[in-house]
Amino acid sequence: MAETPVVSGVFSERWRPVGLVAGWQTAASLCYYSIFAATDFVRNTFALSESLVGLFLAAALIGYTLALFPSGAAVDGYGERPVMIVGLLGLAAAAVGVSFAPTYLTILIAAGVLGAAYSTAMPASNRGIVANAPAGQANLAMGLKQVGVTTGSAAASIVITGVAAVVVWPVGFWIIAIIAGGYTLGFGRTYTGKPGSGEITIPDMWGLIKGRRYALLIVAGLFIGASIFSMLGYIVLYVVDVVRLGSRVGNLGITATIIGGGVLALTQLTGSAARIAAGSLADRLRSHQMADSQGSALVAAAQLTLGTVLFITLAVGPQSILVVIVAFIGLGLSIHGSPGVFYSCLADLVDDTELGAATAGGQIAINIGGVLTPPLFGIIVETSGYNLAWVLLAGLSGIAAVLLGLIVYISR
Repeated sequence: MAETPVVSGVFSERWRPVGLVAGWQTAASLCYYSIFAATDFVRNTFALSESLVGLFLAAALIGYTLALFPSGAAVDGYGERPVMIVGLLGLAAAAVGVSFAPTYLTILIAAGVLGAAYSTAMPASNRGIVANAPAGQANLAMGLKQVGVTTGSAAASIVITGVAAVVVWPVGFWIIAIIAGGYTLGFGRTYTGKPGSGEITIPDMWGLIKGRRYALLIVAGLFIGASIFSMLGYIVLYVVDVVRLGSRVGNLGITATIIGGGVLALTQLTGSAARIAAGSLADRLRSHQMADSQGSALVAAAQLTLGTVLFITLAVGPQSILVVIVAFIGLGLSIHGSPGVFYSCLADLVDDTELGAATAGGQIAINIGGVLTPPLFGIIVETSGYNLAWVLLAGLSGIAAVLLGLIVYISR
């Protein structure tokens, strides 16, 4: 009997390892992005300014960034499976630590540990996708895996804000930790993974950066990270502080924080859809005689261009909740939907044996943008308001679009 073609559905046996990796990514992102949904609760609990909220988010990114190269080296040396198991258990423990932090200093430390545990995510999951993706559908597989990021973060928004409306916000972190721990047990039993080289080596980043397209992609990652993390970190606060909800919403007893959490979740979900669609489109462009990296870079450039326009729309001034929802749906499709094809482009530019280190380099670039920009965004909000802060993100997204366009040009 002939084998059922892959095109008959992404849930065929050949896609099963991809699904397991995507599920792991969802659980990992559920843990990490919980702090983005908790910004309003953290601000109120510790009486923080907007810039100190940005520093809280930056602490997680700093921990994430500092641990990326060791995580990438561990993935290349030992394979992705053991790193993924240890990483997800660490994320579950760190999420509990955030919920019990008694002071601002301790919650900064807990956020840093959470970020360090999440550093295993991109090097390990990207390696898992490259090893298991069906032939000719690598971009789609990467997009499906990246949906785990947005799905996990959307679920975190719902769990954290939803649980807080019923009990207290730390309970949401406990629920998330239980989910992550449970998935770790199932994942360890069902996913075999690809063995590593057996030895830990120092990544040859200089050799990678000497490639023009990889260097351009890394710089673009700085601005992509700045846009993504600033946007995610301040969606809830923007809705709480600025957006006009209208009397009907108020009469229903729905708070601005719940609405903000819903907008954040919606942004994440539309980002999920965009990552699948963008990956599929990049595969189609590749089949039309485009270079491997050219199609994914072109799709990402188009997404960043749309994001630039939408940030300018937000910068016009205080908006009604309907306009804001539409704008953030668009930003989910564009800004938050771009990392899948970003990583597909990266994977096309390096050898499989260097993928862990190369992914670490790309993620470090994204994280540096995410570390530096949210506090700056918060300072601009405090001194000049949200309008100018959105202009900042529009400019950064525009620069990323130009750099990706250069990759398309060079790849001809």
